[in-house]
Amino acid sequence: MPPTTAPDTAPTRIGAEILNRLLPHHRTADPGRAPVPAPAEAFPHQLRRITRFVRDGAPVVFTLPAFPCKSPNPAKVLGHLPDQGERLSLNFLNTLCTDIERIYPPGAHVIICSDGHVFGDLIGVPDHHIDAYADELRLEMGRSGLDRLSVLDLRDVLGDLPHDTKRARLHARHAPTVEALRTEFRADEQALALYRGITRFLVEDTADWAGTRSALQRACRQRAYGVIQRSRAWGDLIAEHHPHAVRLSIHPQPVGAPKFGVRLLRAPDAWTTPWHSAALRRADGTWTLMPRRQAARVGRLVRRGGRDSHFEQNGAA
Repeated sequence: MPPTTAPDTAPTRIGAEILNRLLPHHRTADPGRAPVPAPAEAFPHQLRRITRFVRDGAPVVFTLPAFPCKSPNPAKVLGHLPDQGERLSLNFLNTLCTDIERIYPPGAHVIICSDGHVFGDLIGVPDHHIDAYADELRLEMGRSGLDRLSVLDLRDVLGDLPHDTKRARLHARHAPTVEALRTEFRADEQALALYRGITRFLVEDTADWAGTRSALQRACRQRAYGVIQRSRAWGDLIAEHHPHAVRLSIHPQPVGAPKFGVRLLRAPDAWTTPWHSAALRRADGTWTLMPRRQAARVGRLVRRGGRDSHFEQNGAA
């Protein structure tokens, strides 16, 4: 009987080692989960896609819909441009790629799919602020030598069309219906939690509302459907352009989900991001995120390059 040929397990083994670099930063949606990361085998979607890149000897490509724009609420953020929170997050992502390169020489690349233009009209942020934010992200990557990162936004996909036209085309081609989302929310607790979280952000970020609180909440619940519709549409468009990429998410995700939730920085709330908050350097040198108004109560404002950058906790060296 001829000897059987053992399957080539090296790509799978290397893929698992690469995934192990991500697991300590997994942002999970599973309630009560212990802080010990789940094993790589618990993430078959990510393991399969990473292994495919390894078999091809190609850099592992991650796509991350994130870094849309700053919240329009001045009580939460320092302004409309990236600040220390974004700088720390970008450095974290680039360092993650260099860590992967140590065990897999082709390395990795993160495409930040900046989604501000996708729903800027729904969250009350003008398009020129969104342009300036994404442009500053690119400049920061160049200044800091973050060459494992790049930015993709609607301008790269649909060119110089008016922003409203780009949003309309994206929505018409890819967005699910509101009825489909309502059905999903009734059946899926995680999807319902996302809807509620986005509604909460919209309520917090709405400025100059002249009506009642209950009317604001009703309006934000309706807008939340639009944000999720556009976000889903953007995700589908990204998948068209990068069909084999490993999909990351800044939202908490269950173990084994097709998207891998990644925590950019430590924060008390699993939903907190640099674009909804300010960075605070604690007295022990570690960083956290919190609303600007809260950070200002415990720290002093630091400026960098002529702009507000972050807060230093009172008593920090």
